[in-house]
Parts: sequence; structure tokens; C-alpha cells
Amino acid sequence: MNLRSPRPKRFWAQPWFWAWAVTLFVFPLIWVGGLVTTHDAGMAVPDWPGTYGYNLFLYPLSTWLYGPFDLFIEHGHRLLGSFVGLLTIGLCIVAWRNDTRGWYRWACLGLLLAVIGQGLLGGFRVVLDARTIAMLHGCGGPLVFAYATFLALAASNDWMRADQTIEPRGLRRLATALLVFAVVQLVLGAQLRHALPDLPPTGFMSLVHLHLTMAGLLTLVILALAWWVRRLPYRLHQPLRGPANALLGVLFLQLGLGIATWVVNYALPWTEVSPSLARYAIQAKGYWESLIVTGHQATGSLMIAMSVWMVCRVARRQAQLVANSHSYTISERQVVAAGAK
Repeated sequence: MNLRSPRPKRFWAQPWFWAWAVTLFVFPLIWVGGLVTTHDAGMAVPDWPGTYGYNLFLYPLSTWLYGPFDLFIEHGHRLLGSFVGLLTIGLCIVAWRNDTRGWYRWACLGLLLAVIGQGLLGGFRVVLDARTIAMLHGCGGPLVFAYATFLALAASNDWMRADQTIEPRGLRRLATALLVFAVVQLVLGAQLRHALPDLPPTGFMSLVHLHLTMAGLLTLVILALAWWVRRLPYRLHQPLRGPANALLGVLFLQLGLGIATWVVNYALPWTEVSPSLARYAIQAKGYWESLIVTGHQATGSLMIAMSVWMVCRVARRQAQLVANSHSYTISERQVVAAGAK
């Protein structure tokens, strides 16, 4: 008789490995996609799903690497998106084979459908040369990133081993509100990034004011969350400290990038601030200008992912508490019934 314990699965046979791999590669995909928008390179490759008549994966490497920068980032965006799709397929296979949670298996399949849908949006943007589809494609990327982040967190040790500590229900509502506000801010930012040429100046300024108002709301909610977490006892505070600190860091980074994005796009009255800065000239596709604008967009996606992290940490512990309370209630009823007998 073989009494040895089962051999533990390799890390590449664990859903968490594939879920984190998808999440980590979606973020640079958003970065490259942002560069495509910043450099207006969406039509650098005029056909799809091929590249200038070649199969996507057989396009000459030298032409891609040493060609125009617009071609480099657009074709690179397609290749990276295809790689994310392959990783998502791997996640689905491993989850269906090795994860016993039915909902998680179907959620992984849902992520695959979301990635495919995002790829189709990118293709339709090229085939139809439609700016509105480009805006939808730009909003879809961060949402896929948030979805992948959720699946990575749901496969983590913290999710599996979350204790039954109680969290105030108001904290969960505040974290959920933060996630909703971050998504709304994403949509407003996409409207500004892909503003149509026929948009009147009053409409553009209305979008700017809405974007700034939502930035203020996000700032207040994140500060309130961080303050609330630090008021909790250490046993409750410890698992929430990571996402709270991450949200604060991303907030200050995003506020700085937002101000810098306005400066490199529309400048400021430099002569009133300092005559020495009046010589600054806006370069729409300059090196630092491109990094700042694209970084502002990517950091917004990161804020959504950090909001998902906070919601998962709070909601998971409340779910555990409810489950344990329910099991305790059933046990008490059984004890009472046995005593009555």
C-alpha cells in the first residue's frame, strides 16, 4: 500500500500563476495601447487581422523593429494582445482542470470572452477607422485589467485563508463607491482622449470640469478609506493596510500626472508664474510629453485595479463572517433540537 501523500502540483499547474501572469501582462498592454493613442498610430497598420498582408506572427521582424515608431507600437500592441490571449487560454485550461470552484471556472471563461471581445474591438477600430470604437476599446482595456486582477486575487492565499474578522458595512460601501467612481473617471478620461473634431468648445470644457470634479470625489473617498482603515484595531487593520497604502500612492502619482498632462497639452500662463519658463513649447508627440500623457492613462487603470483589491479584501472577510455565522446558527439549532428530544 502506498501511504505517501499526493505530490504537490507544480506552480505552472496552479490557477494563481496563470491569473497573475495575465494580470501582469495586461498592464503593459494598456501602456502600449496608450502610446498608440498618444501618437495617433491606430491606423499605422491599415489591415486586420493581418499586418500589411502578412500573417500577424510572420510579419518580418526587421521591418517591425527598425521601421517607423508608429508601426512599431501598433504591431507590438497586437502581438502583446495575442500573447495575453494565449495566457488567458492557459488560465482557463488550468482552472477547469485543477480548481474545484465552479464559479471561478466560469469566471475564467468570462475573462477569455472579454479578451476576445477587446481584440475584436481593436480590429473593428482599424477596419472601420472609427474613433468611437477606439474610445470603447480604450475603456475596455482597463476593465479587462480589473477583471484579471479580481481573478488573481480570488486565487491568492489571502482569499483562501481569509479569517472571519468583521468589517464595518460602511467600509464595504465606501470601497464599492470608490470602484464605481474610478470607472466613471475612466470613461470621462476616454472622452477627453478621443474627443471628436466636431465637439464644441463648451462640450469639451464640460467634460474637463466633470473630469476634475470626479478627481476631487476620488481624492476624498480614498482619503476617507485610508483614515477609516487606520482607525480599525490592528487585527482588522493589518490585511487592509496594503491596498489602502497602494491607493494613496497611486492617488498622489495620478494627481501629479494629471497636472503635468494638462501642462504638456495646453500649457499654463508661464509668463505670470516665471518669465524663465515662458520659453516652454508644447510638443504633442515629444518624448517626455508622450510618457506623461500615457502614464496618466495607465495610472488610472492601476487605480481601478487597486480599488478592486480593496473591495475584495473587505468583501471577502464579510462573506466569511456571514458564512460562519450561518454555520453557527445551524449548530445552535441542532443543539436545541437534541436537548428537546
